[in-house]
Amino acid sequence: MNGRPGIDVPDHRGRTGLDRAGRDLRGNPDVVVREVELTSQGWHVLRRTTFDHRRRDGRWTTEQRETYDRGNGAVVLPYDTERGRVLLTRQFRFPAYVNGHPDGMLIEAAAGLLDDDDPATAIRRESAEELGVELGPLTHVLDAFMSPGSVTERLHFYAAPYRPADRTGPGGGLAEDGEDIEVLELPFAEALAMTRDGRIADGKTVLLLQWAALHGPFAPPPVR
Repeated sequence: MNGRPGIDVPDHRGRTGLDRAGRDLRGNPDVVVREVELTSQGWHVLRRTTFDHRRRDGRWTTEQRETYDRGNGAVVLPYDTERGRVLLTRQFRFPAYVNGHPDGMLIEAAAGLLDDDDPATAIRRESAEELGVELGPLTHVLDAFMSPGSVTERLHFYAAPYRPADRTGPGGGLAEDGEDIEVLELPFAEALAMTRDGRIADGKTVLLLQWAALHGPFAPPPVR
């Protein structure tokens, strides 16, 4: 009998047991997972999970949710306080384009999936690939679920200083992965203004720029 790729036998990425995610969850006594169905598996994985849920009034209901599992990721805002600048990227994002963005070209902080790395290692790798920069000491800003209604990803947010001499490569991403990324070095004040007028519409980037202005490297000195 032939096995089921991704379940009984390895799929194209060598994965098995993709239908097991969530079956052993015990942290919430008001949720009991009944069935996990693998509905799609490309580079990432889509599952339909059936579970019993005890509501606040004590009633139990049976519910289904689809979850998109693309792994966890990391994002970073490189900053140069001496020159008042930050490093960002611009690239085409089809999901934004098909959902009303004028041309799909989004300005973003450099980010990527962790794959098998820890978050700090992953974001240094992505910074070298996308921005061509070797980051200074990393500051961990926060971790957040960016779209918890359907996407499992937890995103790890960082900031790090850089100097012109730290830009040791061209950036632009990996051609073999189909990446075509433009590197933008912008005055911080301009980048922050772009979050207000809609030129920067990416959530993770808005969050990091606002953090930098309120609590980070470009925050005003405390009033004494």
